[in-house]
Amino acid sequence: MNTFDFSFLHLRFLDVIDIVLVAIILYYVYSLIRETIALNIVLGLVIIYLVYFAVKQVHMRLLTEILGGFVSVGFIALIVVFQQEIRRFLLLIGRNAFSQKNKAWWSLIFGKADIVRNNHLRAKPIVDACKSMKKSRTGALIVFAEYFDEQFYQNSGELIDSKISKRLLECIFQKHSPLHDGAVIISDNKIKCASCILPLSDNNQLPPQFGLRHRAGIGISEMSDASALIISEETGEIAYVRQGKVQTNISFAELEKILFRDF
Repeated sequence: MNTFDFSFLHLRFLDVIDIVLVAIILYYVYSLIRETIALNIVLGLVIIYLVYFAVKQVHMRLLTEILGGFVSVGFIALIVVFQQEIRRFLLLIGRNAFSQKNKAWWSLIFGKADIVRNNHLRAKPIVDACKSMKKSRTGALIVFAEYFDEQFYQNSGELIDSKISKRLLECIFQKHSPLHDGAVIISDNKIKCASCILPLSDNNQLPPQFGLRHRAGIGISEMSDASALIISEETGEIAYVRQGKVQTNISFAELEKILFRDF
């Protein structure tokens, strides 16, 4: 009777942990580049490496030299090409670690009931403003930045540094306001600045109905830890963007849950 000999594997417990950790990292990387242009770049790099391996095996010297030069600087090329994705990956790790630690401390010190009440008080004026702007078809772009970069945001907008209120948000985004054309940045439970110009996403897979507001909201979520809330001027539809992923046509109940979770 034939038996299979798996003794060559020599798997230790630490090897299993190693494999699991690598799988987790690959999952996070895939979740960051899924449905973005970066995924196409990764596929292109994989194809180049496979072609390099094939031409090397059949001793095609000229192609081997050309592709070998590219492969030799592959690590540096990856850093240059994927600098935004690497930045998002590091921000994701740091934010998750910090937010989980922060939530644990707050729940121990103040209790879950107080946390829920505080989240409700912070999110209510935003939800109420969104209800009003959706009804009046007022376009809006609200960015929630966990870290407020003064040089990045303040240089492209007008400093406000005010308490969040329904009326203030409505005044900023009403059509004849000089501040309505741009984004409002909310951080540390304050409206930090308004009329901010944000980088547009270069994702060519976005739906054609997405205008500049949607592309700006997606763009800032791709390059930083910020999330964005968008109200369409044409349809009044509310969308929420986080890490480049868009949730469209969300209800007010869903919006409250999102703000309680992320804000």
